[in-house]
This record gives sequence, structure tokens and C-alpha cells, in this order.
Amino acid sequence: MGVIRTDQWMEKNFELPVNICKKLRPYFKSRKEVDIYHELSKFGMYRPSWQSKKYLDKMLEGDVWKKVEQLFYKYKEKWSGPDIPVFLFPMERKAGLFTRKEDRRKAGVSYPDKMFLFLSHYDDPKEVEALLVHEYHHVCRLRALNKKMEDYTLLDSIIIEGLAEYAVLKHCGANYLANWCNMYSEREHEIFWERFLKPHLAKKKNERIHDELLYGGGRYPELLGYSAGYNIIEKFYEKHRYSTGLSFAIPASEFVK
Repeated sequence: MGVIRTDQWMEKNFELPVNICKKLRPYFKSRKEVDIYHELSKFGMYRPSWQSKKYLDKMLEGDVWKKVEQLFYKYKEKWSGPDIPVFLFPMERKAGLFTRKEDRRKAGVSYPDKMFLFLSHYDDPKEVEALLVHEYHHVCRLRALNKKMEDYTLLDSIIIEGLAEYAVLKHCGANYLANWCNMYSEREHEIFWERFLKPHLAKKKNERIHDELLYGGGRYPELLGYSAGYNIIEKFYEKHRYSTGLSFAIPASEFVK
């Protein structure tokens, strides 16, 4: 399928993103468009504003749809990955947990059968490539594990995030790692693991504490699960060498033995 020409969808409906989400209903098993928009906006999809319109104009000027299409097929071939639809939209500057930099210029969300990238511009192609690598790695791993979403545990989620960002390191370089990769010292990771994460690794995705620990904030360190995941994978690869393709199906428990 590749990149869907969402730029054409926004020609007439930019100010009405809920109407745009009507076109997404076939990809979300008959969920209502307002629910789809609510979910995507949590991850960074734009709200109509002068700023998001500026982002759209920059995306159009940069021919982003064509360039992301080329990147997608590059990694689809490299990883023997699934052929899924990829949706591009401007991002909401103030929203989105899955941003790549502190100034929040990129965000995304992935599912086993589709991927969304929320962008502000294309000034540095490697930044967009890093986002695509991270999100498409999620798609490939979710497909390989083939579990119901409600069966994923906190450990699964921690490892999924760590593996995806380690793929960014391998394919794009250390300059394009998310800021949460190096937020904490090794000693802090050891303390956080024992105090916060280890007792709750079996918690399921639908349990409140899963997201509290994965994202952090409040009484937990910021982006705790994400940072812990990268730390685990980084140490794992110091001892073991696996190709990105092989990493998709390794059980999460193997990384914390």
C-alpha cells in the first residue's frame, strides 16, 4: 500500500479533521470518525490552526509524501516487512507523547496494520527517517509477535520501545536518537528498575499503572519505560549480535535474563 495521499484529503477538509477521519474508518474496524480523531490527536495529529497550516505548507513544499514513500519501501525491502498503509499529517506542536526531540517536531503512532507520521517540515531528511524507522520497527515487531493488544505487558512495551530506538541508532546514527535514550545514568536505571519497574512487569496494557510507568511523569521519572527499554537493549547488544530482522520475534523475556 505505501504512503496514502492524505495531502489530497486535506485540500478540502483541512479545517475539519474529523471529516478526514471518515476516510480512516475502513482502517479502524468501523470505529466512529470522532473516536479515531480523538485517539490520533493524543499521539500528535494536528488541530486546525495557523501553525498546523504552516506545517502542511512546508510538507507540500518538501514533497514529503514522495520522499516518505521512498523511505518506507527502502525499509520494507531491507527488513522484509509488511506492506501497510502509511498516513502523513501535520503535527500538533503542543501534543503527542511520541515526539522525537524536545522541541516537538515529529511524532508518530503504529499499529500492526498501519502507521501514522505527524510532521512539521522536512528540513533534515534523517529526522524523518529516524521517525519512520522507529515506527515501522513497531509494526514489524507487532506483526511478528501476533498478540492481542490487551495481552501486551509492561515488559513487552518497554522492550518494543527500546528495540525500535536501537534500530534508529543502527540505521540513522546517535545524533538522531530520541532525547529519552540518555536521560538517566546507569545507577539511576538500576534504582528505577528495582523500585518502580520490576514489580510491575506483568501488568497488562489496559491497566492504569502500565502507562504510568511506561510514560512516567507525576511520581515516576519522566519517560521511565522508554528510557529503561533503550538501556536494556543497548546492554543486550553489547553481548549479543542480532540483525534488525531477527529482533522482531525475540520474546521480551530474553532481553532481561
